[in-house]
Amino acid sequence: MKETDAKFLEDSFKKYYFEHFDLIRVPERTSEREFGYQKFNSGMTRHLSIKDDKELHLLFMQNIPSDVYCSNAYYTFPNLPMNEKDWKEADLIFDIDAKDLNLPYRKNHLISICNECNEISKFSEKCSKCNSIKLENKALPCSKCIDASKNEVFKLIEILVNDLDVTKENIHVYFSGNEGFHVYVYNSQFQKIGSRERSDLADYIMFKGTIPETFGMKKFKPNRTLFPNLDDKGWRGRFSKEVFGSKSKRSKIISELLANGYSSFQKTLDEVSEKIGVKIDPNVTMDIHRIFRLPGSINSKSGLSKILCNDLTKFDPYKDACFLNDNSVEVVANCPIEFKLKNKKFGPYINEKVTIPTYAAVYMICKKLATLA
Repeated sequence: MKETDAKFLEDSFKKYYFEHFDLIRVPERTSEREFGYQKFNSGMTRHLSIKDDKELHLLFMQNIPSDVYCSNAYYTFPNLPMNEKDWKEADLIFDIDAKDLNLPYRKNHLISICNECNEISKFSEKCSKCNSIKLENKALPCSKCIDASKNEVFKLIEILVNDLDVTKENIHVYFSGNEGFHVYVYNSQFQKIGSRERSDLADYIMFKGTIPETFGMKKFKPNRTLFPNLDDKGWRGRFSKEVFGSKSKRSKIISELLANGYSSFQKTLDEVSEKIGVKIDPNVTMDIHRIFRLPGSINSKSGLSKILCNDLTKFDPYKDACFLNDNSVEVVANCPIEFKLKNKKFGPYINEKVTIPTYAAVYMICKKLATLA
């Protein structure tokens, strides 16, 4: 990134942290957590210990970070190297991102940047200018992409509450600051479980590794009475609703499943798993040493804030997580698709000089689609 662009982002972020520090969520048991941060055009600084919000405020003002992170884990010595920290427990966190949802219309919101000649175009498999296949894709998600992510969050919460006995009050949903959500589970019975158990938990939530026998199909002497009902609890009920649709169709569809045999049923199960399993990133959930973006801080991939969603249904990240100012800035923009922030439309811009609000300039510069004029 050009030094002038980095300085502009740094100044914009500093102003945000000065004016909106009340949005920063200082986590409980602050002194037991590991903190870290990155600066523009610089590497990661980790293994920091913060005592309270005053120290955290000082970190923001002294360093003006591009990104700030905090562990989900609690340690005796958070400032020591990883093998000396003395891990105690960790909050359970799930990552749901539009990029992992296989959305058919997602390509319409992708921009390809060639790593060889820097050509910028709408999504493509190879560069239209030099034919290189070394492309970096940048997403400018639309409201439909966000709604699809929200739908996965709702599915996840339903499973956490109804299957895993998590109290709704202990579930906090945050917009990640880019194109998805982080779901935090606090003070649950899962605080002290390790990576392997969290991996199993992720598999359960994703509806992975299921076997036909659980849903009534046996290799030998299958029995139609073993198939689940629509009002069964947990995955058996969800499976029934997806496959049978209604009680009136259940008997006929069971006959078809039995006629098609065990192997065909396994394929059906795999297809159903893809439809009704929650699309989380399992690597995030199982990692008990990861540091996560700090709630209230800005995501340097977008200039939007990681923010608590009090009402997920009504939440609009392009309005509710966009806090940078409206001051006019002149940039050279190369953004071939339209995007919307604070109810205003921007683009498409084809390598042209434009005057736009700071929040839109930051958004494009963060995504490598503009530079200061």
